[in-house]
Amino acid sequence: MRTVTATAAAVTTTLLGAGAAAVAAGRYAADAALRPRPGVPLPGGPRLSVHRAGDGEVALTRSLASLRPGVYGLAAPGVHAVVGPVLPDAAHGPDTVVRRLLSVTHGSLDPGTRVTLTPQVHIGDPRTALGLDHADVDVPGELGALPAWFVPAARDTWVITVHGLGAGREHPMVVMPLLHRHRLPVLDLGYRGDLGAPEPPDGLGHLGESEWRDLDAAIRYALRYGARRVVLHGWSTGATMALRAVERSALADRISGLVLDSPVLDWHTTLRALAAARRTPAPVLPLAVRAAEGRAGLRADRLPPGADPGALKVPVLIFHGPDDALAPWEPSRRLAAARPDLITLHTVREAGHGAMWNADPAGYEEALRRFLTPLM
Repeated sequence: MRTVTATAAAVTTTLLGAGAAAVAAGRYAADAALRPRPGVPLPGGPRLSVHRAGDGEVALTRSLASLRPGVYGLAAPGVHAVVGPVLPDAAHGPDTVVRRLLSVTHGSLDPGTRVTLTPQVHIGDPRTALGLDHADVDVPGELGALPAWFVPAARDTWVITVHGLGAGREHPMVVMPLLHRHRLPVLDLGYRGDLGAPEPPDGLGHLGESEWRDLDAAIRYALRYGARRVVLHGWSTGATMALRAVERSALADRISGLVLDSPVLDWHTTLRALAAARRTPAPVLPLAVRAAEGRAGLRADRLPPGADPGALKVPVLIFHGPDDALAPWEPSRRLAAARPDLITLHTVREAGHGAMWNADPAGYEEALRRFLTPLM
């Protein structure tokens, strides 16, 4: 009997130790998933090698990513370039893809340089990157001053742009030229956790659940300084913030429209993808997701953004597609199907997360122009 009891005790101790280790690993993975750093590419995309560059062409490692249509940034430490479409008539090797090289904005694309394909096309600020006059402004937020770029224009409907996971204020610059041509003032917001912005109290991102209050502060700022109404244009978790603002803000009646690019509407799947991309062992993934949901306040009893389509009162344009591995597009499809009177879904294929403009700039901008025209 003593032998059986001792064996049972040993097994119990081992299981408890393994359980504690799994919980600790789950918490570590959860923290990794909730700490995406702005400006650092999201995990999961392959690193590509530069094989050669020059004469308006760059040869990259052949992969699904390097074959994607459209316009992208190439990023590496100390390096940034912009590439256009795959060149069908170029001399492609069996392991390479040749794309149009539009510019090298920083550093050099030497052979062997390891780069990441990124949706961020522009670096710098609106003046240095686009030649647009702007002001650096501070938006008063609940945690302190929030940095923002303001690009002035004649209309009294402002567009407030909000970046998402793994991005910063530079990402929304892809739509600034279009907005400026249509004389729409733009307030490009940095929020808690961004460079120059206050850190969140727990140091973690909350997939828009707390960050939306910084967007609410930006709405107040816009109305204080001349806007009569605002359109919210968000990417990824920035799109989630926009949905939360129209659902919860006391100023929701001043929001005239939403543009949602790659919206995170299913935080469980997004957290799982983030944790998996950070090489969390498969057995620990469920713990990591539960730990992340708990630490971010994403409780099971809390409805995700857009869960009540009937609550929407303003026109919505959604850019999303089936190749988004981080924020599945099925919730976007369901949301659009539930409110065809208000919501337009613009499907973009062969586009990664947050890269809907990149995959089809002309189609994206035409859909955006048509949506914004009656709201101006």
